[in-house]
Amino acid sequence: PKGMLLLGVQGCGKSLTARATARLLSFPLIRLDIANLLGNARGESEKNMRSALNLVESIAPAVLWLDEIEKGFAGVETDGSGGGDATMTRLVGSFLTWMSEIQKPVFVIATANSVQNLPPEMLRRGRFDELFFVDLPNAEEREAIVKIQLTLRKQTPAALDLNPIVAACDGFSGAEIEQICNAAAMASVRRASASPAIAQKDLLDALDARAKQTSMQLDELDAL
Repeated sequence: PKGMLLLGVQGCGKSLTARATARLLSFPLIRLDIANLLGNARGESEKNMRSALNLVESIAPAVLWLDEIEKGFAGVETDGSGGGDATMTRLVGSFLTWMSEIQKPVFVIATANSVQNLPPEMLRRGRFDELFFVDLPNAEEREAIVKIQLTLRKQTPAALDLNPIVAACDGFSGAEIEQICNAAAMASVRRASASPAIAQKDLLDALDARAKQTSMQLDELDAL
């Protein structure tokens, strides 16, 4: 297999999935930052790309991770207008050629928040073995995330009524739920510095504050 493309909302675990995949395969995880390959001299960027890919092959077996690939390859022509960045277009071409010709055991994982800015040739059948959409967590998954986050903070999930918490988290990503638990933990520390326990009110207040913040962000986006 050549690899997979993970598409989804920010904070839903795409990067965590990449790390977990490398761990399951018992392969080293190598993160390729496209921005760090760009150079000022003519041909330098392409040379850096070849060097990076040669290094990956020398380390193989390995998992090669490209995070937010649509930003890494920003500037590539996507609409056929011919207005794309020439250097970035050549980098994409070099990378895709390498993917199709690689003989070493390198599994490529790319994550993206949107496919709209990805070059069409990257989404053609045969580039990646699978394309997975990572959605917002459902009720069962939200409950599991809350329990994990509380346990990491040395709290007892069974001491709280999680049903209203889980219901109120509908539409939140895993990262946002983590932030809510962080805010609740900080509130409990401010309330009782000695052996603070997160109370139901701490979580509900943190949820309310996060909901208001999200509403403000949506209003700002609408204004744009």
